[in-house]
Amino acid sequence: MSVHALLRCSFRLLRKRVATHSIYQRPLSGAEAVTALRPFYFAVHPDFFGQYPREREVNENSLKRLNGYLENLQKPGSRFVQPTKLTFYMRHTKESSDEQPDRLNSGFRSVSFTLRTNDVSSTVMSILTSCDLPVEHMKGLKARDAKSGGSPETVLSFYRPIKWDKSFYSFTGYRDPEQELQQAMRVEPTLSSWLKNNEPEATKKQSASLPLRAELNRLKKELCHKYNLTDIRWQRNWGVAHRCSQLQSLKRLSQQNPDALTNLKGHTVVFADQSGMNVSGHVMLGTMDVHHQWTKLFQHLPGYCSLRKETDWLKERISLLLGGTQVVHIERLDPVQPIADHYSTLNAFHQNLISQRLRLHPRSLQGLTILLQNNHSKPSLHEMGHFIIPTNCDPPKLQIFLQNHASEARHRTQCKNQLQEEEEAVVKLCLQSLSLRSLSKEPSVSSSQMILCCKRLLELRSPLMQGFHVCVSHFYSVMEDGDLWVPWDWKS
Repeated sequence: MSVHALLRCSFRLLRKRVATHSIYQRPLSGAEAVTALRPFYFAVHPDFFGQYPREREVNENSLKRLNGYLENLQKPGSRFVQPTKLTFYMRHTKESSDEQPDRLNSGFRSVSFTLRTNDVSSTVMSILTSCDLPVEHMKGLKARDAKSGGSPETVLSFYRPIKWDKSFYSFTGYRDPEQELQQAMRVEPTLSSWLKNNEPEATKKQSASLPLRAELNRLKKELCHKYNLTDIRWQRNWGVAHRCSQLQSLKRLSQQNPDALTNLKGHTVVFADQSGMNVSGHVMLGTMDVHHQWTKLFQHLPGYCSLRKETDWLKERISLLLGGTQVVHIERLDPVQPIADHYSTLNAFHQNLISQRLRLHPRSLQGLTILLQNNHSKPSLHEMGHFIIPTNCDPPKLQIFLQNHASEARHRTQCKNQLQEEEEAVVKLCLQSLSLRSLSKEPSVSSSQMILCCKRLLELRSPLMQGFHVCVSHFYSVMEDGDLWVPWDWKS
């Protein structure tokens, strides 16, 4: 028997042995859940999507929501967790199925599923099966405890992921996860060398995109003027051609059904992953939805507007109860949160507050802000000055927390405002001094990071950036329309 065949045979026998173990029904620990989800993390980790910012952003947001879901399941006394719908772009790995008809041209495939599980073990199994990933190692994890008969605290953790010799990957064709991780963490080039190597390609792409950019601006102005729209925006950094096609689709709907768009008057339209109205009152048009679904949404807009008025009323009532503190929603962190979900959160928090009488002066906390979160167990103060409050927080304890941290919250809010003013000034200076067409940043880049990046760009003053659209992010990339994406902490 050849070495190749022997290795494959050994691997099949090992997987068969693991699969025959009995399953011990005790909850997985957090560390075990991470181990069990290792094939999943290697398939969706954002570090492997550096050249695909849209897929990277989807995976980053979905991983945050997944981590919050798992954290809620592990909280003491947790009985029910809100069902959560997640979407991931998956790389092709040997662990995933070879027959995947929905694979995209980029080599990825999109997977969407809704978690409705109430324990970590079931959640991990649901994720792996939804993504067509193997689950045999899950049986091995649980069988370990069945043999030892120990409790979660006393069980000896002798089970570990198999670390194969490098020859195994050479003969079988399986991807070495450690090698892939090292490649993802390879040393980045300096900004100057990267610009020198990529400026010709970026110039060519930008020149080719100019007619489409002009068409995009024309369509946007036409639709905004014709239907009195406040603005048209996009949730993601889609290419110019993609955005043009979305505007053309909306224009065709207006031509086929002229009365369909009358309810849009005065609204901001956002092309997003799902249709509805977000917390800011913007009308979201799902890019995967058909005209019939858009038309149905337009018909329901009066109801959405009424719901938004009710959310504003709830915010006023909460402000009166909490000494003038304002409930806010940070749109850049969650631009597509449905207005109905926000109303539900506000209503639950308001009912919790009125269940006990609070003694706060009506204006004692005026000027401070709170952000409501369903997945937090205790109140906290964010570095940017806003309070993060769980909806089920005990009102008397909340009052004490707000009063004790009000002074620090005001100080941090003042620092945040100063940072934002400094950021606006240095961005404006960069645009003028470096002759950039535009300068923006990803939502995950903080004001302090943006300020530092801009100051260093002013010192570098590279002529190779003149005339480009530049976005400050966490990685290098030349986008399909010639836009330059550079990491905020670029190396000199």
